[in-house]
Amino acid sequence: MHLSYCFYQFKSKISIYTCLAAILSCYLFLACERLDSPESGSLIEETRTEFAPDKRVALFDISFENNILSGETNLPEALETLKNRFEENGIAYTDQVTVLPMLEGKHFGVVTISVANIRSQPKHSAELATQATMGTPLNVLKQDGTWYLVQTPDQYISWIDAAGIQLMDQEEFQQWDLSEKAVFTSLIGYVYADENQIEMVSDLTAGNVLEVIGRKTDFYEVKLPDGRKGYVNSSSMEPLGDWIASRNPSHENLISTAKSMMGIPYLWGGTSIKGVDCSGFTKTVFFLNGQIIPRDASQQIHEGEEVDKDKNWENLQVGDLLFFGKPAAADSPEKVIHVGMWIGNNSFIHSRGRVRISSFDPDSEHFDEYELDRYLRTKRILGKESQNILAVEKFIR
Repeated sequence: MHLSYCFYQFKSKISIYTCLAAILSCYLFLACERLDSPESGSLIEETRTEFAPDKRVALFDISFENNILSGETNLPEALETLKNRFEENGIAYTDQVTVLPMLEGKHFGVVTISVANIRSQPKHSAELATQATMGTPLNVLKQDGTWYLVQTPDQYISWIDAAGIQLMDQEEFQQWDLSEKAVFTSLIGYVYADENQIEMVSDLTAGNVLEVIGRKTDFYEVKLPDGRKGYVNSSSMEPLGDWIASRNPSHENLISTAKSMMGIPYLWGGTSIKGVDCSGFTKTVFFLNGQIIPRDASQQIHEGEEVDKDKNWENLQVGDLLFFGKPAAADSPEKVIHVGMWIGNNSFIHSRGRVRISSFDPDSEHFDEYELDRYLRTKRILGKESQNILAVEKFIR
C-alpha cells in the first residue's frame, strides 16, 4: 500500500480518516514484518539452548507470530530473559505465554500406587517415558482430561494418569511430608485390609513410602497417600529416617542390590522391580542405596568422572557406569544406546532382555562380544556430586 493511494482516495472525496487508517495499516504491516523477522526466532532458540537444552527435564515451548509471544514454560527465569532480549533488540511483543504450574492451588502430588507409569503423552497408548514409585513427590504442572503433566524428583517431565496421583495443595503436602513414614524394603509385597492378610489393599515394591499411623508386634498400620489404610508385615518395613541413615552406596551394597534384581524383565521406560530398561536399572540400583541419578543413559553419561575409553578394565571400580552405542562420525554425533554397572572380575550387570551379568573375558561363559564391540567409555559417579546427582533425603524425609 502506498501514500499515493491515500491521495487518490482523498480526491475521490473519501474521508481523511480513511486515509489516515490506510497509512496506519501500512505502518502496522511493516511493523509486523519486523516483529516476525528471523531475529526473533534466533533469540528464542538462544534462550532455549541456554535454559532448556534437554526437553525431557525442562519445558520451553515458545513461539512468536503476529506480534504475540505464546506457548508455555515451567521456567519463569528463562521467559524473563527472553523478554529482556526482545526489548534489547527493539522487538515489540504481547506476552501471552503460560507459565506452569497452572492448576489452582494443587501444585503438588504424591504417587499413590506401587508403580506409576508416566507417559510421553496424555494417553495410555503413548510411549512409557519413566516410572515413579508410591510416595514419590511430584510437581504438578497442568491437566489434560484425566491426565496430569508432572515433574519427578529427577526432573523428568511426562504425563501420569489421575489414578496414580493424589493432588495436594501446599498445606496438604506439608502435612504428608511431615508425617511419620516408613519404607517398604522387600522386593515385592502387599498392604492388607487387616491382620488376617486375606484381602489386599495394594501391592508394594521396593522403595515404596507409606505413612505410619500405628504399630503392632508383627504389623505396621499404614495410610497410603490417597487415604487408603491397611497393614504391612513389619519385617518388610523400616522407618524412613532409619532407612535414609542406613543408605550407603558402597561397592558391596551396589552389587548386592543389583544382583537381587537378576532376571527382572526388560521394560522400555521401566524404573522399578516390575521391569527396568538399561538406565532404569542403574537408576534404581543407586536410588535404593541413597542416590538419585539422571533418568536416561544419554543423561547419565554426562555425570561424574571419565575413567576409561580404551578398554583398560583395570582402571574400573565397582559401581562405575559403562556406556555403549555408536561413536561420533564425520556426519553424525555420538549416540549413547545402553548402560551397565561394573561389578569387578571383568564383568558388568545390565538390563538387556532381562537383568543379567556379562563379561569382557573371552573365556567366560558370560562373554558379551556384542556389548564389547559397541563400548564407548566408563564414568565414575560414585562419590560425585552435582546438580543432577542428589541424595535421596532431599526428596523424601
